[in-house]
Amino acid sequence: MSEPHGNESGDRHTGVTRRTLLGSAVAVAAGVAAGTGTAAAAPTAHGEVPLLWREFTRTPYTHPQIPYIGRAGYRGGAACFPHRPRVFDVRAFGASADGTTDSAPAINRAIAAAGRAGGGTVTIPPGTFRIDDVIRVGHSHVVVRGAGSGRTRLYATRSLTELIGVYGSRYGGDKSSWSWAGGLIWLAPEARWNSLVAAIRAKAWPFEGWTGNRRDEWRPLTAVDPARQGSRTVTVERPDALRPGTLVLLRLADDAGHTLLEHMAGGGPGPEAYYWDDKTKLTSYVPYEWPVRVTRVHGRTVTLERPLPLDVRPEWDPQFTTHVPELTGSGVEGLTLEAVETPQQQHLLDKGYNGVVLQCAYDCWVDDVTVRHVDNGFGLVAASACTLRGTRVAGRGSHHPYFCREGSHDNLIEDFTIEERTTPAPANTQLHGINVEGLSSYNVWSRGDMRMGTFDSHRGLPFADVRTDITVNNNGRHGGDASAGPLFGARFTHWNIRVTNGRAGLMRIDGLAPYSATVGVSEVTEFDQIDVPDFTGDLHTRLELYGSPDTVRPRNLHEAQRALRR
Repeated sequence: MSEPHGNESGDRHTGVTRRTLLGSAVAVAAGVAAGTGTAAAAPTAHGEVPLLWREFTRTPYTHPQIPYIGRAGYRGGAACFPHRPRVFDVRAFGASADGTTDSAPAINRAIAAAGRAGGGTVTIPPGTFRIDDVIRVGHSHVVVRGAGSGRTRLYATRSLTELIGVYGSRYGGDKSSWSWAGGLIWLAPEARWNSLVAAIRAKAWPFEGWTGNRRDEWRPLTAVDPARQGSRTVTVERPDALRPGTLVLLRLADDAGHTLLEHMAGGGPGPEAYYWDDKTKLTSYVPYEWPVRVTRVHGRTVTLERPLPLDVRPEWDPQFTTHVPELTGSGVEGLTLEAVETPQQQHLLDKGYNGVVLQCAYDCWVDDVTVRHVDNGFGLVAASACTLRGTRVAGRGSHHPYFCREGSHDNLIEDFTIEERTTPAPANTQLHGINVEGLSSYNVWSRGDMRMGTFDSHRGLPFADVRTDITVNNNGRHGGDASAGPLFGARFTHWNIRVTNGRAGLMRIDGLAPYSATVGVSEVTEFDQIDVPDFTGDLHTRLELYGSPDTVRPRNLHEAQRALRR
């Protein structure tokens, strides 16, 4: 597992350098390899090493409770983002920092010019720039860079309902899909964005992912032979369409017995006994689509940049396929997006004063960005291998401060903050927190400061996701339709979670999530939203160091897994 080193800057929560923390993680792994592990949490000079961690280091790609997320994020978790040398200053395209001139057309012209040039950096200087339209990043290798979140401010005056139109739900009812989709800064491939907007305006409520509005914009490249979860090489039937650097979709369809969904839930009697057929929202998410880059082709053997997230079995008709053209290598940095302050709308009726969304994006990022007075903060919609770093949600309160849905995988959200709301919540509104749903997998939330919200597993069988090293005032509630199926799939992990108000509600998950790990979580007590497990029988869960946050070593599961890559 020899790969480049990770970030070694100081840990902003403790003042301890990451080199020290990662060094201790490597030392633990070395102790296991030497056979020095014991059958219980092992005390060290600075804390305790759980048995689960020592087990994981032996089988990092196939551990039954802890997923391998050491390659989450942009370029496998790269510490630095690229600098695009060609610069496009928005002032040269007519933007003004006077706070009254609509600068959205000028900013979008600068972004389009950078796109036509094959990439570049669109710079927005200090000041307040009014925007009366969506800022659209639709070309790869384009970076929108302000002077810092405390210096460059985009002031958004209109909602997505005003700009694009009413957006109903493809599942019926009177819900507004702006309650979980779209952003006033929207990173999505230009053609995909245009097709989404056309469908919304035609009231033909679309699917939002990698294969188009009706999930029919793909073609097969090759069948894939059976393989095991955790493998980075697969054998294919026809390798001629595959090249190193190509982004493909691994497509897994379910069978009549729903054995793919059972596998995502860990398998065994509980998932086998679960009644899947009436979970129509969940079954609409299938096939499972996992984007991944090919790194090597040798005969019929193909090497992938990430380990397989699931087994590949013939009954699921496994294929590598095409997809809509992706957005890649693009980012937004160093600015604040502030929406005009309006009252938060009643639950599921959001107007779409939304923040930053990445959609059909791969290897993209958001860095040092604050959103204020938004309905929904930062969104990942069919986005994979993206990093959100140093992001912040502030202002009058949000429905989803962060949302991760529609098959988003391998993303990293780190050094994030949800501030306490500045105005009381209106009646009949809802606060979730950090959301994940819709078969989204192998995502990481790391080093978080949640002054409000909750861990919103929103049904839809998300699996193999990790929340680690987070302080949370757990005052939100999770959501999710019954038709979306289970709250959790297998290999969900909560690791070193500090719950400041002692409230349960999806913090301790050993009684709910199959094949899960709850390690170093504060003691919590139930409140009025009490959940029961979706699956019967033994859940095969693990609980260690309960009531002892911050004593667990390693403190941060993601950083420790990255250390193993060395």
